[in-house]
Amino acid sequence: MTTEYRVVLDRETCDGIFACLVRDGRFAEADDGLATFDGVEPGDDDALVATFEDDAIEDAQQAASACPVDAIEVTEVSR
Repeated sequence: MTTEYRVVLDRETCDGIFACLVRDGRFAEADDGLATFDGVEPGDDDALVATFEDDAIEDAQQAASACPVDAIEVTEVSR
């Protein structure tokens, strides 16, 4: 079953521990040593916002739960 959800990665809070990378393969290490999503540019507040519609929300939630500095937020999008 697919779910539409938004993942927000606060790069200002991120400290590059990368617990997210091992739980969700959509996260990657950026050139600056912080986490990123491939192809997603940070907004004005240095946050990355990506919206997905797939069956991998649990991976994103596990990545958020594993982040020791709580830099990742996952919210389901209401239709």
